[in-house]
Amino acid sequence: MSQVAKAVFPAAGLGTRFLPATKAQPKEMLPLVDKPAIQYVIEEAVESGIRDVIIVTGRGKNAIEDHFDRSIELELTLEARGKTEQLEEIRRISDLIDLCYVRQKEALGLGHAILVTKDVVGHEPFAVLLGDDIVDSRVPCLKQLLQVHAARGASVVAVERVAPERTRDYGVIDGTSLGGGLHQVNDLVEKPEPSKAPSNLAIIGRYVLMPEVFAELARTGADAKGEIQLTNGLKGLLARQPIFALEFEGKRFDTGSKIGFLKATVELALKRADLGKEFRDYLVSLNLSGRD
Repeated sequence: MSQVAKAVFPAAGLGTRFLPATKAQPKEMLPLVDKPAIQYVIEEAVESGIRDVIIVTGRGKNAIEDHFDRSIELELTLEARGKTEQLEEIRRISDLIDLCYVRQKEALGLGHAILVTKDVVGHEPFAVLLGDDIVDSRVPCLKQLLQVHAARGASVVAVERVAPERTRDYGVIDGTSLGGGLHQVNDLVEKPEPSKAPSNLAIIGRYVLMPEVFAELARTGADAKGEIQLTNGLKGLLARQPIFALEFEGKRFDTGSKIGFLKATVELALKRADLGKEFRDYLVSLNLSGRD
């Protein structure tokens, strides 16, 4: 099994849950402390051994391309002012990984966003990373999935256990436990009501997919909202080949919600060597437990 070299990052959504902040700024560029959310995910891909990232963009997403591009004027300014540390960080960002961009002309769902990358990905296994999920872990979440893929030679999705009432927000698997947090998938259900959910194992935004998924997505019909859902494409793939699900090690932050974004900001700031102690002291000084 050859190493997975490419990853798809869908970034064409409108970010309506964060309006008005996302009216003129891509949601993916909202900062968690001092680094845009998309950079955390791209760095995870790099640390997992990915060499090429295909970012699926839409109208108004130019800031993403600018962030990972060279900024000669900024570099010259930082150099002239002797800000060596900042200069090195800016150059590191532009040299992180090879990026290419594919335009999704209409927001027709996650499955469609992946489908538009077919010609760039080619006929090889690939990863998918969603920017709403930031995972803080000792071993990068994607790398954990890649290890399972290398051993099993099949598609792997990341799952975590959610409160039963939250199954309606996720794709959910029915699986057979193989031990060590690994499951063989028997079925996938898109956003089931709690009473109909086969489990509370929810699929989160990390995948390693076999290339046959493109044919299944092309055959998958749109749902009631006119969108092609990745979960439905995976159901078609499951009829032809095995899929595995891994309960990953690490803590996931759902930065697609405002409360999840705030939690991620606080916890990531507390882990910072340059900010953590002062920020923790400040939080303690607020005496939050005594407030309404």
